[in-house]
Amino acid sequence: MKHFLRMFVQVCLYFYCKCLWRCLKFVVRKLTGRCELQRICYNTKPGAARTMKIEASLKGSKSKRLQTSVSVHPDAIEKTIDDIMELKRINPDINPQLGVSLQACLLQIVGYRNLVAEVEKLRREPYDSENPQHEEMLLKLWKCLKPNSPLKARISKQWCEIGFQGDDPKTDFRGMGLLGLYNLVYFAEWDTGIAQQVLSDSLQPKYSQFNKAEWEKKKFDKAIGYSFAIVGINITDLAYNLLVSGALKTHFYNVAPEAPTLTHFQQTFCYLMHEFHKFWIEEDPLDIMEFNRVREKFHKRILKQLQNPEMALCPHFAASESLINM
Repeated sequence: MKHFLRMFVQVCLYFYCKCLWRCLKFVVRKLTGRCELQRICYNTKPGAARTMKIEASLKGSKSKRLQTSVSVHPDAIEKTIDDIMELKRINPDINPQLGVSLQACLLQIVGYRNLVAEVEKLRREPYDSENPQHEEMLLKLWKCLKPNSPLKARISKQWCEIGFQGDDPKTDFRGMGLLGLYNLVYFAEWDTGIAQQVLSDSLQPKYSQFNKAEWEKKKFDKAIGYSFAIVGINITDLAYNLLVSGALKTHFYNVAPEAPTLTHFQQTFCYLMHEFHKFWIEEDPLDIMEFNRVREKFHKRILKQLQNPEMALCPHFAASESLINM
């Protein structure tokens, strides 16, 4: 009985707040002469803060046409803007900037949705050693990371040198499918110097044959010792979950002036690899058995950063000088 009463009160509060909110919106519109979409566009600067408010407003509208506007095809956005202006009785000649602002927001909203679908498709596609394109990408990864060490055979223990678990990397891509390979190749090809350095660092045991003074003199990291490729696939999983959960909206709406693309996602992956590398060093774990703990702590740090509506993880993506000078 108590459970039923609690549910009844919650339902009543929900409908009361919903009705109160709609009444408040009606009063504000009468007082200002502007609808909620106008107030958001005129009072909030471009970026995640504006786009996320527009997205919430459209999704929460009582109009089905407005609710579905966040999931239209990119080619239909201009017509959708016209429909919104008509539905809200907004004269586009008097409010020319409103249409421009709404279009930019919708491009980001629809683009994010499409990016999730594109990333999901790559994640679901398994690595196929019979596919020449897949094999070509895998070999490109080796060449970018180990340009001076030719691969002696396709099936080889050499793969362990770049952080795969066995002599055939195809088995390591199961969790993230082609997405893991795409990200690793992007990192190795477009941020080659840093990727090679992170790989080199990851192979260093803790103090190894050097004493602490020699280690620090040579500017080696305090504690590395992780499998580069496996960690890259794991960080791909982290980036994927941030994307699907919507946490990356803050970042993408701040860095992509229009629709976020797969390149934006891959740049974000590179940033996460950079940051995780530094974070691993800061945490100074005893060994690889602490990986899950460190990863979870790192995940929470990134989530906290993304709660800031002005956050841009990598606004101007470039090779990180901080890693070179560590």
